[in-house]
Amino acid sequence: QVQLVESGGGLVQAGGSLRLSCAASGRTFSSYAMGWFRQAPGKEREFVARISRSIDSSDYTDSVKGRFTISRDDAKNTVYLQMNSLKAEDTAVYYCAADVHGGGRQLYGYEYWGPGTQVTVSS
Repeated sequence: QVQLVESGGGLVQAGGSLRLSCAASGRTFSSYAMGWFRQAPGKEREFVARISRSIDSSDYTDSVKGRFTISRDDAKNTVYLQMNSLKAEDTAVYYCAADVHGGGRQLYGYEYWGPGTQVTVSS
């Protein structure tokens, strides 16, 4: 079992940057594929990015490609989401998720979820 806690959210102007962190408990963090999702007000939770267990692959939704970068530090049990060139439409609660079986782009592919961190981008 793993517990996840996100941090790093906040208020930023359009064009600015934020780095989200997701700290995981447990000794087997490297065994989990990790993902970032977001949920804007009145909308469904959607996939943002994911990274494999061995860091040999990552994947992004089209709207963030070239602006967001997912990374992980297994020594620190932490996954990051670097967000650059932020837009108003990036405003959402951002969630990290973990799954030992590989994750993917679908919500149901992840067993463990953090409580989320709010990102607000002002235009």
